[in-house]
Amino acid sequence: MADKGKKGKKKHVNKPTSKKYKKYKISGDKFTRDKCCPRCGPGIFLMVTNDRLYCGKCHYAEFVTKAK
Repeated sequence: MADKGKKGKKKHVNKPTSKKYKKYKISGDKFTRDKCCPRCGPGIFLMVTNDRLYCGKCHYAEFVTKAK
């Protein structure tokens, strides 16, 4: 009979690194954060797209109107 798969240990795969550091900005003495979710509180950031801000945890959405 033919083997269906390899036996033994699985190959180790590293977890992807967090990109939360991109949501904070330090300029001089000021410390700023990107927009947080009003329902979930600080630390849960809103995803930014072309036309809306979206929270993946509670599904809160803010629609951005484009000024002409």
